[in-house]
Amino acid sequence: MVLGQASAADPVLTQLVEADKVPWYKKKNLRALYFILLPTCMGVEMTSGFDSSMMNGLQSVANWDEYFNHPTGSKLGIFSAIYSLGAIVVLPLVPFVNDRFGRRMCIVVGSCIMIFGAILQGCAQNFVWFLMSRFFLGCGIPFAIVAASSLIGELSYPKERAVLTSLFNASWFIGAIVAASITLGTFAMPNTWSWRIPSILQIFPSLLQVTFIWFLPESPRWLISHDRGDEALAILIKYHAEGDESSAFARAEFAQIRVTLEIEAEASKRSWKEMIATPGMRKRVLIGSALGLFTQWSGNGLISYYLSKILTSVGVTNKKTQNRINVANTCWGLINGTVMALAVFRFKRRTMYLACTCCLLMTYTGWTIASAKYAQTKSDSAGIAVIFFIFLYSPMYNMGYNALTYTYLVELFPFQVRSRGITIFQWWGRMAGFFNNFVNPIGLKNIGWKYYLTYVVWLAFEVCFVYFLFPETSGRTLEELSFLFEGDEANKRVEEATEKHLHDHNNTYVSKNDVEHHQMTTIPITDTTTKT
Repeated sequence: MVLGQASAADPVLTQLVEADKVPWYKKKNLRALYFILLPTCMGVEMTSGFDSSMMNGLQSVANWDEYFNHPTGSKLGIFSAIYSLGAIVVLPLVPFVNDRFGRRMCIVVGSCIMIFGAILQGCAQNFVWFLMSRFFLGCGIPFAIVAASSLIGELSYPKERAVLTSLFNASWFIGAIVAASITLGTFAMPNTWSWRIPSILQIFPSLLQVTFIWFLPESPRWLISHDRGDEALAILIKYHAEGDESSAFARAEFAQIRVTLEIEAEASKRSWKEMIATPGMRKRVLIGSALGLFTQWSGNGLISYYLSKILTSVGVTNKKTQNRINVANTCWGLINGTVMALAVFRFKRRTMYLACTCCLLMTYTGWTIASAKYAQTKSDSAGIAVIFFIFLYSPMYNMGYNALTYTYLVELFPFQVRSRGITIFQWWGRMAGFFNNFVNPIGLKNIGWKYYLTYVVWLAFEVCFVYFLFPETSGRTLEELSFLFEGDEANKRVEEATEKHLHDHNNTYVSKNDVEHHQMTTIPITDTTTKT
């Protein structure tokens, strides 16, 4: 049985959003908000992209290879896996910092840790030093990712939320392209600066966050949850209503958020036990955990960290050629990843995830067959086919796991447990990443192309899991999704309480019939007359 859709909690607000035909770039304040989100929040994933691409590229840098005594197998695996281990160690602290001190300060904490790690990495003098620097980098990234993904979803105007949270992951490719290009430019240097320069420059994305975060407003939902409702309303009026204090939309949105958080808080105990206390929460945790595994165990780790080894296995042994393929594949990923992110709002979430998993299964099957053919015949055409499937993999992965993951997580978990929900996703993802990064080079070394068969089997499981367990979340506000698994009764309670709150505070209330017969040309609105 496939989990069905839940009815909307407040269709009035949703219809107001759908009736707004003014694009974001024609709204001065909203436009400014989205531009400041670029370096502060969307840029967080640049660090992960930089790290993956840099570690991929360094394997083709002769000085790095010689300096660390030609690492292979488990030694090479720990170089990459230690990044995930650092994240695993600090993840239990992330929800506390995020919920106690706010989204912005959590990003600052993570960025400062990563700046320290990048400096250590560039100054590394031995194997242990380099490992510890990467451990610190891993400690910082979950603070920034959990807070930034939450903040994007909680600050965005409902109409653009899906696109913006999807672009969050697309920024991974910007960091990856920069790292791949830098490594390509330095790999032939005759000294240790060939790998120290890329290592030190990993500081750049975190510097952007620390510099620009002070220009970004805090999450209105976090402010309301800390009894700072006036500040939250001011933010909603400024960015979602273009400064019109009489806006019915901004006040309706504020009322819906406030009522939903109050109802959530009644059942919330602010503990980890809450995550498994009800059937609805257990379903969320199951899906969030599965997404953590799926985003790392779908074969992407091989391309992100061990492309050099894969290319060598199919006859591409020239180091410069390997780096060029790395750069080209990363640029291709940015193009198709951005296109997927911008198109995500046109399709249902389940449809995109099903298409993603089915296409990945077919792509990996073709990749495995081509690799087996090359191993048996050393055929150049089989080697070219492997490279083709590597490039084909990128859009297949990006249509779901890259474009939708944080969009889906923000929609799946209600505010009171959102930080913990994304942390659970991160924990499973980092555990899977640690396992993969450690085991992948061992598997490639010992059994070659046969190692790909494990991913083929796993991808078949992913298809089944998505089909039977993933609910649809598109087309609703975050508050309307707060009781996705709790049934119509909770949703109806939110709707009634929201309407009562609006009337009790003498706010203008727009009825469903008013919205159905009213076509907005701009936000905000007062009564049923468009304000221009």
